[in-house]
Amino acid sequence: MDEIDVEVSVGEGLVPAADAERIEAAVRHVLRAEGVAEGEVSVALVGDDEITALNREWLDHDWATDVISFNLNGPGEPPLGDVYLGVEQAARQAAELGADPGEELLRLAVHGTLHVLGYEHPEGSDRADSEMFRRQEALLREFLSGGAGA
Repeated sequence: MDEIDVEVSVGEGLVPAADAERIEAAVRHVLRAEGVAEGEVSVALVGDDEITALNREWLDHDWATDVISFNLNGPGEPPLGDVYLGVEQAARQAAELGADPGEELLRLAVHGTLHVLGYEHPEGSDRADSEMFRRQEALLREFLSGGAGA
């Protein structure tokens, strides 16, 4: 039996394109696929005001973003982290990309979880070709196809 704790909360008044149970399942899928048997990840679905405030406070960027992750564990400790998903920004991105809004929110949950696990990616045009993005897309496809208990 694993010791993975995943909690998903939805900000008041928000109607995300993917429900909390599906997001939790996607995060669990990533953790298991990455060999994590023990850890804790919380995911908060928030609106533009809250994600902008977090982005300003922690990253010195004064705009709404799609995902912010905090890796809170120390070296050698099981993964512990917080992931914040900008629901409204995710919906805008999905519309711009012609993507399914629910899938975009799941993609961001996978992305944030990978950051909690220590994955990083370059900024700029190299971003989409990075190891992290390739892993993100592989895990998302696996999850959406019903692989590994999705």
